[in-house]
Amino acid sequence: MKKLVALFMVCVMALSLMVGCGSKGDDNAIKVGAIYITSKDDTAGYTYAHHNGITKAMENLGISNDNLYIIDNVLEDDIAVTNAIDNLAGKGCKIIFGISFGYITAMAEAAEKEEYKDIIFSHGTGYLSNDTNFNNYFGRIYQARYLAGIAAGLKSLALGNNSIGYVAAWGTEYAETCSGINAFALGAQAVNPNAEVHVKVISTWGDEALEKQAAEYLISTHKCCVIAQHCDSAQPQMAAEAAANVFGCGYNSDMTEQAPKSHLTAPIWNWDVYYELAIKTAMENPTNFMGIVGNYYGGLKENFIGISELTANCEAGTAEMIKLATDLMVSGNWDVFSGVKLSFINNNGSYDVVTTDADLVDAAGNVIVKAGDPSVEDGVIQGSMNYYVKGVTAE
Repeated sequence: MKKLVALFMVCVMALSLMVGCGSKGDDNAIKVGAIYITSKDDTAGYTYAHHNGITKAMENLGISNDNLYIIDNVLEDDIAVTNAIDNLAGKGCKIIFGISFGYITAMAEAAEKEEYKDIIFSHGTGYLSNDTNFNNYFGRIYQARYLAGIAAGLKSLALGNNSIGYVAAWGTEYAETCSGINAFALGAQAVNPNAEVHVKVISTWGDEALEKQAAEYLISTHKCCVIAQHCDSAQPQMAAEAAANVFGCGYNSDMTEQAPKSHLTAPIWNWDVYYELAIKTAMENPTNFMGIVGNYYGGLKENFIGISELTANCEAGTAEMIKLATDLMVSGNWDVFSGVKLSFINNNGSYDVVTTDADLVDAAGNVIVKAGDPSVEDGVIQGSMNYYVKGVTAE
């Protein structure tokens, strides 16, 4: 009898362990859906940064990645996006993230469907939302671009070459790209007043062949010594790496691995900051998602955006000047598109920042912000900025 009892207890303990470990997935945890513009297996760039942010957020919240459902390589086509949404909804996803601008219409329409009223739709970038279950999220990436501009400007100054290149998905058609180009140029001009930023627009968010060709064009035609970018892949940085004495600033993720001899730094997103907030709210208070999260627009202050670790390719003083500019933005005492420009003084290796009232002028000579006035409003940066600042030319 004792042997039978012992055997019974062993079986009970084994069964308890099996139940405790569970099978793949957790039926009680929230199911998260994500629609990607390129492959979830990308090793750098835009989709990679989002995927890394979502998985990191879920890990921080103790949610298994088995509860993450991804549909990738989805074109910016309403039918394709709608099909992806229906697929994810069918799997029981209670929050669905769409990371590309062109998903906005399909997501807005899905959010209004009665059968999807209990699903939260969260759209990366964009301008549409509703009061209950549909928001947009983006950040003050222009702040990080200004910081990268400082690194680029110092490198151009050291090389004696004022020509800096910028591969852009779009130009003044979108405030997102336009504001980033302008902020980068202003950062470069803070340390090299003669810096000129040549923009090559490729008219698509992501095309590796065009991104490479644009960078090579900027290097060969305009003799650019630094290549920056607002496009998806690391191709512009790899083009800089292949050229002689050309450096670069990537985007979305640290692209030093792809261009170790040339990469300076990259404006990056800490997407997990937003994704953790969004997923946590969807789990704990879904009916008040818009009241708690709303349309999200974080910056350096929230650690939502930043720059990747500076490499040894950067010039002396880069880190110090970037920190001074960062501190001003985080404190709220200064922002990029104001009537106050920054410059820096080197006091035998100790650096000081100087603020000077000055008109913010566009490339046509029009005064955008008068000397001493505060920065343009967020709505301009996010939605209506359609001009380049002085020192920027595009083609």
